[in-house]
Formats: sequence, C-alpha cells, structure tokens
Amino acid sequence: DPPPVQLIVQFLEQASKPSVNEQNQVQPPPDNKRNRILKLLALKVAAHLKWDLDVLEKSLSIPVLNMLLNELLCISKVPPGTKHVDVDLSSLPPTTAMAILLYNRWAIRTIVQSSFPVKQVKPGPPQLNVMNQMQQEKELTENILKVLKEQAADSILVLEGALKLNKDLYVHTIRTLDLLAMEPGMVNGETESSTAGLKISAEEIQCQVCYDLGAIYFQQGSTNAAVHENAKEKFFKTKELIAKNGSSSLHFTIDEERLAGYCQACGVLTSSSDDASQQATPYSQIHSCMKSGNYQDLVKIFLEDNLTLSLPVQFRQSVLRELFQKAQQGNDALDEVCFKVCVCNTVCDVLQGRTIDIQFCQLFLKPSKEKIDFLLEVCSRSINLENASEALKRKMAAFLKNLCLGLEDLQLVFMISSHELFIKLLKDDERKLLIDQMRKRSPRINLCTKPVTSFYDIPASASVNIGQLEHQLILSVDPWRIRQILIELHGMTSERQFWTISNKWEVPNVYGNVILGIKDNLTRDLVYILMAKGLHCCAIKDFVHAKQLFAACLELVTEFSPKLRQVMLNEMLLLDIYTHEAGAGVSGERPPSDLISRVRGYLEMRVPDIPLRQVIAEECVAFLLNWRENEYLTMQVPLPLVQTNPYVKLGQLLAATCKELPGPKESRRTAKDLWEVVVQICSVSNQHKRGNDGRVSLIKHRESTLGIMYRSELLSFIKKLREPLVLTTILSLFVKLHNVREDIVNDIAAEHISIWPSSIPNLQSVDFEAVAVTVKELVSYALTINANNHFWLIIQADIYFATNQYSAALHYYLQAGAVCSDFFNKMVPPDVYTDQVIKRMIKCCSLLNCHTQVAILCQFLREVDYKTAFKALQEQNSHDAMDSYYEYIWDVTILEYLTYLHHKRGETDKRQIAIKAIGQTELNASNPEEVLQLAAQRRKKKFLQAMAKLYF
Repeated sequence: DPPPVQLIVQFLEQASKPSVNEQNQVQPPPDNKRNRILKLLALKVAAHLKWDLDVLEKSLSIPVLNMLLNELLCISKVPPGTKHVDVDLSSLPPTTAMAILLYNRWAIRTIVQSSFPVKQVKPGPPQLNVMNQMQQEKELTENILKVLKEQAADSILVLEGALKLNKDLYVHTIRTLDLLAMEPGMVNGETESSTAGLKISAEEIQCQVCYDLGAIYFQQGSTNAAVHENAKEKFFKTKELIAKNGSSSLHFTIDEERLAGYCQACGVLTSSSDDASQQATPYSQIHSCMKSGNYQDLVKIFLEDNLTLSLPVQFRQSVLRELFQKAQQGNDALDEVCFKVCVCNTVCDVLQGRTIDIQFCQLFLKPSKEKIDFLLEVCSRSINLENASEALKRKMAAFLKNLCLGLEDLQLVFMISSHELFIKLLKDDERKLLIDQMRKRSPRINLCTKPVTSFYDIPASASVNIGQLEHQLILSVDPWRIRQILIELHGMTSERQFWTISNKWEVPNVYGNVILGIKDNLTRDLVYILMAKGLHCCAIKDFVHAKQLFAACLELVTEFSPKLRQVMLNEMLLLDIYTHEAGAGVSGERPPSDLISRVRGYLEMRVPDIPLRQVIAEECVAFLLNWRENEYLTMQVPLPLVQTNPYVKLGQLLAATCKELPGPKESRRTAKDLWEVVVQICSVSNQHKRGNDGRVSLIKHRESTLGIMYRSELLSFIKKLREPLVLTTILSLFVKLHNVREDIVNDIAAEHISIWPSSIPNLQSVDFEAVAVTVKELVSYALTINANNHFWLIIQADIYFATNQYSAALHYYLQAGAVCSDFFNKMVPPDVYTDQVIKRMIKCCSLLNCHTQVAILCQFLREVDYKTAFKALQEQNSHDAMDSYYEYIWDVTILEYLTYLHHKRGETDKRQIAIKAIGQTELNASNPEEVLQLAAQRRKKKFLQAMAKLYF
C-alpha cells in the first residue's frame, strides 16, 4: 500500500487531469462530482496527518502542496482572490482562520527553504517524456515561488496579526470535511461553530508562528542587518513558549536543535546586551545568567519565583539538569549552585503538592549546618504566613517534620526545631508528638536541651530505618557492607524479599531458578544481590568491583552448592577475559597461559546439570580466535564438542580456513565447509500452505532454524572478533555470497574472495536481503577495529557505489588510497587502485557532474580511456574546478584535445591554460621514460591530494 502522503499526490493528479473535447482541444479539468471527491480524499489524508507541514513538505512537491492548501482555503470558505492581509482573522470561523494561517505559514517556510542551496543530482539516461515532465514541474515551481515571494510582505503581516489573536483555533478533521461535503441543509452550522475540528491552543499557534516568522526575518537579515533583531525576538519567544508548555504538547513539532542554532546565530549577529523587554521575563534573565555564569543572581531568581510560582516545573528541572551536566564536566564550583537550585525546586514542589525529587535526597545524604541554614532561609522566603492558606502551611509543616525525622545529627535537628518558622507552623501538641517520636528513636534525644554531639552515642540499629538501609543496599558495591546491611534488615523484618527492591538487579533466568531455590532467606538474598551487582559492574566495565563481588559470592556458595560454585567459576572466567581484553589485550599483549588453559577447560567441561550462559561459550571461542589459537581449534578440540557446540564448530572452520589461506586451492576444503555452514544460516525455510481456494502459497521464514545458529547470533559472534585475518575471511565470505545472486549489478570486491565457491545449488533459498544487511554491518564493525585497512575501505566504497551514494563512495575510495600511500606521497599499490576501482571512481565523478575529474582519472587506467575523457570534456555544465585541474593532466593527447575544444568554443583564456600545460618541458615526448613517469606520478599525487581535501 502507498504511504498516506503519496495518496495525496495520486488524488490531486487524478483531479487535475485536463480533459479533451470532441474537437481534440485540451480543456481545464471539469468541476464534476468525481474530481470533487478526489480533492476531498486528498484533504482527508492531510487531515489524517494533522496538517503537519513538516511531514507534508518532506514528501510533497511545491506545486502539489500549493494545490492542496488552495483546496483547503476553498473548502474553508475563503473567497478566491481575497487578499489575506485584508481579512480580520478574529472575525472568521476558527477553521477558516486556521486555513489562512496554514497557507501563509507554508508560504513563508517555502520561501526560506528555497533560499538554501540544493546540490543538483544528475538524472539517469535521458527520456524525452520524463525530461518534459521535469521541465514543466520546474517551471511551475518557479512561478509559484515568484508569486509567494511577491506576497511575502502580506504573509508576514498575516502571521504578525495572528500573534495578537488570544484564542484557540481549530483545523479540519476527517469528520468536519465529511460534514462540509454534505448538502448545506444537513450540516446545521456545526462546521462554523468553535468546537468543530482539531483544537490547536493559542500558545501552540504562537509558538509555531513565532518560529516561522523568526526564520523569514533571519533570511531577510542577509540584506538588512536590523531585521536580525526581529528574528532574535521571535526565536527567543519560541524558546520561552517551548520551555513553558513543553515541546511534547505541540501538535506540530519544532526542530529544537535548529532553533538553538538560530538563537546562537542571532546572539552573534546582534548586540550582546539584552534589551529591557527581554530582561522583563524571568526566562531571558535566567538565560542571561547561565550564559554569563552569574549564578548568584540565578539562585535569587529561583528564590523569588518560589513566591510567584511563574516558572513551570519542566523549565526548573531543565535548568537544574544543565547545571548538573556542567558540574560533572569538572566545574566543582557549581556543586553548591546545584544544591541551592535543587533546594529551591524542592520547596516549590512541596508547596505545590508534588513528590520530592531523588536529587534532593542524594544531595542531602551528607547534611551540614550551612545546608540546613540555606534550606530554612528558602522555606521562610517561600511562604507568606500572613496570607498563606492552611493547606499551604500544613504542607510546609509536614516537610519540616519529615526532615527532622530523617536526620541523624541531633545538632541539625535542633537547628530546625528551634527555628521561628518551625515554631509558628507546628502547634504545641504537634511539637510534643514529634519530640515523643524522636525519643522513641533514641532515649538520649531531648529536643529541649542541648543535643548530644557524637553520632556514636546513639545505637546504630535505632538511628536508621528500613528505607535508609535499603537505599544503602542499592548503592553499595562492597560485599562485606552488603552482607552487614542484609543481616540488619533481616533482623528488623522477616517478611521482605530484599533481592526484589531494585528492578536494576537482573540475573539470567538459567541462574535465577537455582538461586531462588535456596531455602535460607538471608543466603538467597545475599547470593542473588552479589551476582546481580557483579554482572552489572561487568556490563559497565567496573571490573575491580565485579571481581570483589564474584569472589565473595564464590566463597559463599562453595560451602553449600557445587552447582553454583561452578557457575561462579564460569562467570569469573568471563570476567577475566573481559579484563584482559579491555586492559593488556588492547596493546597486543598475549594473555597468560593459565587463562588460555581455563578457556580450553571451559569448552571441554562435561559436568552435568550445570546452568550455562551462551555468551560465555561465544566469548571463549572468540578469545581463542583473537589470540590465534588456531592449532588448538583445528587439531586438539574434542570431536564431541564440535558436534554439540555450534560456536566451537564455527570457530574450528574459521581457524582452519585462516590457516590454509596461503596454501594451494586443493587444500581449501575447510573453506567450502565454512561456506556451506554460513549459506545454511542465511537460508530461509520455505513452507507450502494450501488456502481455502485450493491454491498453494509459499511462506518464507526469515530467521531459519536450518543452520547451526540464527543469523543474528552469527552476527553477534562476529562482532566479538578483532583478529584482522579472521575478520577479512568472514567478510570476504559474505561479500562472495552477496555477489552470487543473479540480479546483482555491481559486484563488491574483497581480499581472498577466490577461495569460495562461485555458485549455490538452491539459490532461491538464500535470504539475500539479510546478506546485504549483514555485509554492511560487518564492514562498519571491521572499520571500528581498524579504520586504516585499505581492503575494508574498498569494500565500504563498493557498497556505497552499489547503492548509488557516489559522494560517499568516492570518500572511501580516496581514503583507501590515502592510508596505503602516506596520503598519496607514495604510489598507491596497483592491487588497491585496480582498473575496476578507477572505473568506479570515474563513474562516481561523472554522476556528480565533475567532468574534468573524469578526464583526469581516465589517465590512471592501464590503457587511457580517450573516448570517455573526450566525452566528459565536451560537457559544459561541470560542477568541479574545470580549467584549474588542467595542471594535473599529463597525457598530451588529452591536453591537445582541450586546446582544440576551447578554440572551437572561442574560450581564449581556457585555451591559454591548456597550452601552458602542454608547454611544460617535462611532458615533452622526447624525454626519457623515467622523466615522463615521474611527471605523471607527481601530477597523480597532487590531483589525489586535492580530491581528498574535497571529499574528506
């Protein structure tokens, strides 16, 4: 089925087809019922897309979108020929006003978009009817743009007028369009009322209109610098509206990255001092403080806003997030600012009945006298006790009470309980009740006398509650501390399962079933949590803590479970592999022999009923391949292991193939075996099903179970390899498999590609789409291992060439030559720049309209392709530097042809450049061969370096 946007094109094309009368004269499309229905269907599709201009502009041409919006104006009862600037939007029905806004927004956006440079793509082989159609569409587009630009001032006035509207508008939906299509007597005026259609709020309209006006003002600023001030005002207003309402609430999206770029550009192009109108809003004041680093005033603004509550919570949180990010980047001075802004936000949340954010709890883990002083100041300045409601007072009182109950330092508790605000908010009986609660916590606490200063005078079991202990349990990675916390928690309650308190603690199902079978609750919680935290530390590459956690878990399970002991030994082996690969292995240092022995031991292990994770077998085989343990994999690995473990079998075939690569063709039977295994993995299983009508249909299953593993598993395994020879081998296999398909147009070249079979018996069974995707993923991964492997770069270039991405293909062809020739200071090896590669570079340049580059590259071939060179030079519409490239031509025949060509065209200056190039003594045909080759080599070097600077 065609996508929705394409339906609009089809409907409008059908509706706008001209008719032919009996005298064979072309007439405008008739206004009949069929055409009206087609236009209505196009409008319904647009309504289904909620009239999102971003979506419509991306997929519809300017003429089609112009026709669509004109139909919208027509059906919305905007009289044809009426100037929109003369219409009072406030007096119109909501859907009519919205139609006018949509049209004028599109007009402005189209003008802005047309000002951006667009690189012309060379079309395919010329076809007369296609070329005529393209020319007609181009002329139509230019005419529409001309009209839109003439009416630009009117469109701007319409949109400026829309900013003064302070009411919601409605845009047509499928339902309202259906009502409009009915007979006039059946509508009963519903489409004229304020409730018909999709509601667009006034803030959303202002946000979109401000952004579009900012864009047109910014574009006009190139000829009138003063207009940039208007653009700046509109963009900053857009930013404020997004911060106030949240971008997710908009029916029509705004590209916030582009908006940020516009704001930054306006800040550079206009004066740096903020004007009074901008400073009048707290948003612009905060923006100015953040930009200048004036954090003292920033805190003051937040503190004052706690009384007025004008800043939305989303905006407050976004400012705090930005401060946290700056602090994490090494600015330690911002820690105090983060705390102060966080306190202001927390008190604001308390007064508005929202839950306290986790950031406040984290910042208050280590409270101090200074922190409590500032907190009490914020609380005092955030509530006006004389005018505040009882509900507001109760919220603040509850916050201060809970704060006292959560503090451990009695001096800090006394600071709060003796504060004037605390005494005014809590009645006598409430304060007495709080004192009783504190006494229950510890008999030493007496809020009426000077508190005890030492924390250690209070028994530990009474100074913390279960929630605090659980919080410490979640954060801790110290095995001894985890054990102590669990013992204390189990002493407080026997009803909880503490391994469930964090949803981040994940243990594989194969292990979970065994661990949860442990009868003792404390032991079960401890084993589960130690393993979960160890696996998490492995995932984030914190191998030191992972080793401590696994060692503690191993020591614990050794006492009662041989099965879990073996599980932990396996996990510690995987951890040691990760540790070596991330540490010494990066610099190429071989792993210790003891680690290699343990890897072999794991693969050969035959202990029954041990739960095993697939990833460990993968990593072990990949580890052996990466460290070239090919002898073991090919000769010493036990046969039953090869037959039962698919990764071992795959590793054995890869190792054997790599060993035999330098050998004769007849010794490459393992290559054929590996080929058959991979083909089987990439094959789809076909099933025949008989339908109700008796016909037999073919069903294809993408992930076939015919092979030793799924294709996704194979790809995951390959991405663990980093040995160049192994990667080259498997990459060449997939390239060959990609090239085998019958409908392939452009082969991909690869090293060692000749060792693989050249045909497949059952070609239809292979999922070649999946093979193509796999080749792309593999070469991308390989280049992350070694970005300077010229054979891999050529494969990447061939892929881009095959998918018609010619600029990217040239980039990688040039990069392949650069890495193996010291940026072309040496000669590129002929096995890298083969004739096929040069011909593909020629085709890329030709399709990019760089015809002079084509002529120069024709010299690189073993036999100069004069026909292609001459044809390219005849092209007058070239997108390259043309005559400035003549200095790179060393073939005198091509230079002579250039001289003739420019003389014929009367291009005297260019002819002189060509004559000057011919006249260089080093190109004299009488020179020795060595001199001519040196001249050619020097020009090759300069040309390729110039190309590299152009495409890199």
